[in-house]
Amino acid sequence: MTNDLVLYTNPMSRGRIARWMLEEIEQPYQVEVRAFEQLKSPEFLAVNPMGKVPTLVHGQAVVTEAAAICAYLADAFPQAELAPAPSDPLRALYYRWLFFAAGPMEAAVTAKALNLLAPAERAGMVGYGSFEQMVDALEGAVASADPWLCGERFTAADVYLGSQVLWGMQFKTLPEREAFTAYAARLTARDAYRRAAAADDALIPPAPQA
Repeated sequence: MTNDLVLYTNPMSRGRIARWMLEEIEQPYQVEVRAFEQLKSPEFLAVNPMGKVPTLVHGQAVVTEAAAICAYLADAFPQAELAPAPSDPLRALYYRWLFFAAGPMEAAVTAKALNLLAPAERAGMVGYGSFEQMVDALEGAVASADPWLCGERFTAADVYLGSQVLWGMQFKTLPEREAFTAYAARLTARDAYRRAAAADDALIPPAPQA
């Protein structure tokens, strides 16, 4: 497979997660920025029928959903060592927190922001149970990170779950907890994170003057 990587993104979207992951694998990639109003164009819908970013094209492969992009890149470029080997017992921990962030965590945060959390008597119907239960599980994972979710090895799970923690703190969709703050400081100190953030920030149009 060709190593040509093309990321369709918008700097004010979950595309920031995919760019961070691309910086972590340290492979050349091309960026195609799309304004939100362009995502429903026939041209883009031919690439991603959902009309969403991020969308990653790698040769003939098309990968959507930020968590899937992180997992795909970790496996496609094993030399970056961003995922435990399938035979490594840490692979279970890696999958657990990567998909916890993509499933229960994101669902609970979104539901709370929209005032659509499941009532207590129906908590068993949703993957997150209750918002508080999700936050406590997240805190346990992050507090145990030493320094990362899989111990000494930084992985794609840290990119994805870490992005959710960083946004939760920035937009106050997660409560302030010491474990979150400490984990966030370790994440934002990474060179790849800083390169990705600087590249995306440079693409954000300046706010109109009052």
